[in-house]
Amino acid sequence: MVVNPVVYGASERPPRGDYARASGDYTCAQDYAAYTARDHDTYRRLYERQCALLPGLASQAFIDALPALGARAAIPRFDDINDRLYRATRWQIVAVPGLIPEVPFFSLLAQRKFPVTDWIRTPAEFDYVVEPDIFHDLFGHVPLLFNPVFADYIQCYGQGGLKAHGLGACELLSRVYWYTIEFGLVREARGLRAYGAGILSSAGELPYSVQSPRPQRLLLDVERAMRTRYRIDDFQETYFVLDGLDGLLRLAGQDFAPLYARIRGLPEFTPGEAAPGDRPVPADDGAGPG
Repeated sequence: MVVNPVVYGASERPPRGDYARASGDYTCAQDYAAYTARDHDTYRRLYERQCALLPGLASQAFIDALPALGARAAIPRFDDINDRLYRATRWQIVAVPGLIPEVPFFSLLAQRKFPVTDWIRTPAEFDYVVEPDIFHDLFGHVPLLFNPVFADYIQCYGQGGLKAHGLGACELLSRVYWYTIEFGLVREARGLRAYGAGILSSAGELPYSVQSPRPQRLLLDVERAMRTRYRIDDFQETYFVLDGLDGLLRLAGQDFAPLYARIRGLPEFTPGEAAPGDRPVPADDGAGPG
């Protein structure tokens, strides 16, 4: 079966990654021998930079789970991670050549399989890469898969994604993914913290999302999130905040079908736009340093 690459956003550049290696479900073997010494060094330097930024900015759940990722001086082998991950939460990571279509993506998540891009950015892209690479996927997403609450939420999201596809509502649900799994913030005992992978893997957006007075931060309301567009080419102008990661399971248990029907056709909000009923969260949550 021939699989086709997925274009990220409005990019005109052909997607990176060798899709000819992929099977029908878009997974492939991690070609570990293909990584160069430069690739391993890029991963090491990215890992060290992000680790130095985590205290006081990253969710404690993420900090607690990060050591389970394993190797930090070189790109880890997926099989080594899976030995630990499956024992912890019955999840596995699977290699993919890059972005994959909605239905294969949702199907893998529903099976507790998280797709991880197996190529890494070049040194010239050290500060910013257009498409998610192995560092974003491993460092940003995988540690919290060792957390049972987060792990169950991701599986429920996959199951919900398959339902949303049947209802023609993938765009609405994708915004929930964006504003939780990729760019979510959470209020913890010590203050406002990041748990979204897009934030945790970015040296610039991690302090910006938690500390900057510029972006809008709102307590998470699912309807508001579904109606809010987002940025893929700059820091976010709107973030949604959970009152504790346990809120993800309450979110996962909801039937969104009536919500899709109710809000389809309603006006959307631009990033950073205020709306009636918004519940703002300040950048400094008043709890002191983490």
